[in-house]
Amino acid sequence: MKQIFTFLFLSLFSVTLFAQSTDPQNIKVVSTQDPSYPKGEPALYNYVLMNVKYSDEAKKKYIEGEVMMSFYVNVDSTVSNTKIISGAGYGIDEEVKRVVEGLKFSPGMMNGKARKMQLIMNFPVKAH
Repeated sequence: MKQIFTFLFLSLFSVTLFAQSTDPQNIKVVSTQDPSYPKGEPALYNYVLMNVKYSDEAKKKYIEGEVMMSFYVNVDSTVSNTKIISGAGYGIDEEVKRVVEGLKFSPGMMNGKARKMQLIMNFPVKAH
């Protein structure tokens, strides 16, 4: 009887240990890095500000504000699917879109691989 009890105890104990040692934690680690302009955000904003061609009407009215845009940065660093969310008007929105579509960004990374990612950014504008 003592041998049977010992055998059952050891069997249950080994099954318990076996179950605990093979159970993975099921934790998924995802590391991401957003797309970025290679020279930094201040350089990006300055480039857009200086390369937008303002209309005469916008210059006369000293239009200032922000253009909010949504766009994708592709794996090859190009910009696509550019959409104006809100803008300053007077043709400035389309000009900012034109300038941004010609830029190259560092692509976003996910787990060490380049991925297409969406960005939403505000670009300051000053028509003087």
